[in-house]
Amino acid sequence: MATKTDKVEYYQDKAGEWRWRMTDENGAIVGAACEGYTAKADCEKNAKRGANAKDKWEFYEDKAGAWRWRRLASNGQIVGASPSGFPGRDAAEANASRQGYKG
Repeated sequence: MATKTDKVEYYQDKAGEWRWRMTDENGAIVGAACEGYTAKADCEKNAKRGANAKDKWEFYEDKAGAWRWRRLASNGQIVGASPSGFPGRDAAEANASRQGYKG
């Protein structure tokens, strides 16, 4: 899960949709919404999703050789994705654990 020093920020994008991003104590983005929301409440619900046994997690190497993750709801919709690529699967899993991944 998120660390005690992680912070979630809610903002509206250029299209006027709500998004969230989580930053660590150094200001680095460690999580972000992968879609915009019309209602801020829906955006907040996604940001606070936490552990959900019905969600599936995928870890994969992108074309550049960096490891990434994505989180899928039981209906197959992507509800989260890594904010960047990581040098190894273990680093991608560590980042996903901030979003509710339990391994």
